[in-house]
Amino acid sequence: MLLCGPSGSGKSLVAALCGLPVLRLDDFYKEGDDPTLPLVDGSSDIDWDHPLSWDADVAVAAITRLCATGSTPVPVYDIARSARTGEDTLDIGRTPLFVAEGIFAAEIVERCRELGLLADALCLTRGPLTTFRRRFLRDLKEGRKSVPFLLRRGWRLMRTERVIVNRQVSLGAHPCGRDEALSRLAAAGAGRETAQEAAA
Repeated sequence: MLLCGPSGSGKSLVAALCGLPVLRLDDFYKEGDDPTLPLVDGSSDIDWDHPLSWDADVAVAAITRLCATGSTPVPVYDIARSARTGEDTLDIGRTPLFVAEGIFAAEIVERCRELGLLADALCLTRGPLTTFRRRFLRDLKEGRKSVPFLLRRGWRLMRTERVIVNRQVSLGAHPCGRDEALSRLAAAGAGRETAQEAAA
């Protein structure tokens, strides 16, 4: 299950509430000294909301290993430092379904579908003002970046949120709110468990 949506839309909360194992796709960000990182137009700020700030190939490889073996190494990423600080192992055992959540999840919908790995793809939408408030308070609390950076980023994302959602939907994600997302996650999980039991 791929779960995307604008930054601050509640992806991590939905993933936690659904009860399924979770792969955090934000841990696959590139490091701050990577020369391929994109910049915000007309600014020296790194554009952490651009897909090129993220390593899609490594993320897809991790999803593929999880589906094949139930385990994969994953980077430990510190957003405040814009750096990978280590490596961990995600082990989901024989669970037939897991959630891969992050702002760039829609970028790999087609690749996961072609590999036969995709159960569903959801795009959370909360509305620009709600998302702005949740994102700013979260990032401020976690000390992710400086306050001026967070305000510049927040204003930019609020103005472009509908464009972001439309792009993710065009890439194959179904737009929905929290309750519908949880319902679809529960239905998919129940369906996979039934299929696994029948196969056994």
